[in-house]
Amino acid sequence: MTIKLTINDKEVEVPAGTTVLQAAKRAGIDIPTLCDHPHLTPYGGCRLCVVEVEGVRTLQPSCTLPASQGMVVRTDTPKTREAREFVLTLLFSERNHFCMYCQMSGGDCELQNAAYGEGMTHWPLQPNWQPYPVDASHPYFVLDHNRCILCRRCVRACGELVGNFTLGVQERGAASILVADLDVPLGQSTCVSCGTCLQVCPTGAIIDRDSAYRGHETQVQRIKSTCTGCSVGCGIELLVRDNHLLRIEGNWDAPVNEGVLCEKGRFQPLKEKRERILTPLVRRNGALKASTWAEALSTVAGKLKPLVGQNGHGVAALASTRLPAEALYTFKQLFATQMGSEMVTSIEEGVTTALPGAVAQELGQSFEGNLSALKTADCVLAIGVDLVDNHQVAGFMVKRNLPKGTSLIVIDPFDNKLHNLADFSLRPQKGSDYELLMGLIAEITHLDLSKGQLDQPIDLTKYDPATVSQTTGIPAETIKAVAQRLAAAQKPAIVYGKGVTRSDSPAVLKALLNLARLVGALTPDGSTVLSLKGEANSLAAHLYGLDKTFQVHDQQVAYLALGDDYASQRLLQRLEAVPFKVVQASYASPLTAIADVVLPAEMWAEQEGHFLNLEGRLQTVQRGLTPPEEVRSHVDILEAIAAQLDFSPDPTWQDELKKRVPTNALIR
Repeated sequence: MTIKLTINDKEVEVPAGTTVLQAAKRAGIDIPTLCDHPHLTPYGGCRLCVVEVEGVRTLQPSCTLPASQGMVVRTDTPKTREAREFVLTLLFSERNHFCMYCQMSGGDCELQNAAYGEGMTHWPLQPNWQPYPVDASHPYFVLDHNRCILCRRCVRACGELVGNFTLGVQERGAASILVADLDVPLGQSTCVSCGTCLQVCPTGAIIDRDSAYRGHETQVQRIKSTCTGCSVGCGIELLVRDNHLLRIEGNWDAPVNEGVLCEKGRFQPLKEKRERILTPLVRRNGALKASTWAEALSTVAGKLKPLVGQNGHGVAALASTRLPAEALYTFKQLFATQMGSEMVTSIEEGVTTALPGAVAQELGQSFEGNLSALKTADCVLAIGVDLVDNHQVAGFMVKRNLPKGTSLIVIDPFDNKLHNLADFSLRPQKGSDYELLMGLIAEITHLDLSKGQLDQPIDLTKYDPATVSQTTGIPAETIKAVAQRLAAAQKPAIVYGKGVTRSDSPAVLKALLNLARLVGALTPDGSTVLSLKGEANSLAAHLYGLDKTFQVHDQQVAYLALGDDYASQRLLQRLEAVPFKVVQASYASPLTAIADVVLPAEMWAEQEGHFLNLEGRLQTVQRGLTPPEEVRSHVDILEAIAAQLDFSPDPTWQDELKKRVPTNALIR
């Protein structure tokens, strides 16, 4: 249903439920506002967006006013201009907004811009502010109460978008002040360092430590890209000036995260302190020495050529799952196709993908859904996964709905920060997940609450709650209550992680899928089952077959396309016996220290290519920074080695992704 209204003599047609502010934006009519944000529930606090409505005596806040059929609105009249100037005058007089001393001054501050928009050149009222404290306890940003206008954007974003509810306001009137938890320093609070509050702040009240006083945002280059911190694949914006990365922000238009980021995606990449590799290195007389690309490539090719087709055991090759799909495919072609090696895999070794992939292959179809299931679920079952510490943005999607009535059931024998948030926190005995899931299935079947069919009948007596309780340590009454809660859910979602996928046996995962069928999370029409993969391209690595367990036998050469990833101590130990090691890396590390040849490669902000996120969404990563002169892309390095071996990789990387049955149906 649509409605028609008139704004400034312009007829506008909008869907029912649209606010006047939203309608004006659709019509290209600017209405100033400070407390409003398109991703937050309208608040109506600042009163800067007031408009005149024909037939209504008083001015109305357009951000909370629903548009109605035949409504006539005027946004720029003497009455509205007077009201806006009065609001701004009070804001400027209440706290220290001497703009020349604020790093946001000069185009970045929404308060200052609003004043200029109203033609204000001075403050009609003499400021009467009192000094407020500055909280610099947080490692990533500073909270300056003197710049705060109490718009509560940060408070609302922390609750509505992140589900953390760290921020609030205490006291009343002019004494109102932003607080964290029960008025503790921000750095000691429950803040999860996602930085959402920083991104929505309209003034200089919350400022980023790294980018502050390094120039205005209005003068930077904004590059939209994709975060490679994990397999969620959040949309980001890189703020770059003179080939320096100033800040990372969430892309509000990105369909995956809708602007929300976590600490790993927003702040940690800017804290990189590792030593950069800027030139090829070749070991001579026991020490790594700077070399030319020609010498380094010739040295590598000299070791690889004799091993081509050598019983499949001549070379062992591993790649990071932080590499673009194009690089992973070229890597596979070079070492599996051309070299004929049987040991070509990823550093993750398919821990999060191999088992679900094998089950999808056996079923002959995909069985997982996408992240939207977590946004709308009324009951979430999380098994073997900690959404607080890992894949945090997916966790935010769950946490922010808990106050709205979404139930959370957590199954994990280990410490898990979700346990404290759950309606039902189940800690079964280690290795008893299968019995617990079968117990839930049996109870739902016994109560005749099933919404779907099992793939095969089960023995209800063998898995009745009393029997399962003895095996799992979970009280029978809890098993019954959880089964009933799952069965009663109208929009259930199930998310699982390494606790399920680490097993060599598919029994637990198959039981979980049967439970999903019974509660309506897995139907012929769609799925709300989701697994959290590992790093950014772990799903693509799996579809390329780079998911084997890494084993060293009698290989003569080990090649590691590490990029900016980290190598575990366990991997280092397994490589000790390999006579010759080549490492393609961005940073110096214990792994490059034992290498015979080191090839300098791009880091995450310098590379471009495609990444397949955990829900099967193929996304593009744009280059934000120009790499140093001697640093090459991963594809360029691999193709240069292939050329030395008289091999030309084909460019069909996207077609190869579709040859195996994926756990998620690929979004094309």
